[in-house]
Amino acid sequence: MNEVLSRLRELLFPSVPGVAVVAVHSEGNAIRVEARCTPIGAACPDCSHWTERVHSSYLRSPADLPAAGRSAQLVLKVRRFFCTATGCGRRTFV
Repeated sequence: MNEVLSRLRELLFPSVPGVAVVAVHSEGNAIRVEARCTPIGAACPDCSHWTERVHSSYLRSPADLPAAGRSAQLVLKVRRFFCTATGCGRRTFV
């Protein structure tokens, strides 16, 4: 299965740094690919301050598209971060 995950990562995310495929489920006519972001932190979109303080995480399904005649669901686990800059008006961001 590690070879399958490695190949899926190459096919699905060839130019997306910081994304890891963590699971692939196949049931009947459906394929579910679970992925997560790998960087330990992110820059605030308002002030560009770097933070590693995680607020929470949740699952997102950005698109459900057919693949090879089967329904395919991409599920991303994303994290919400706190902006720790004192002068920034944004408290959290994804």
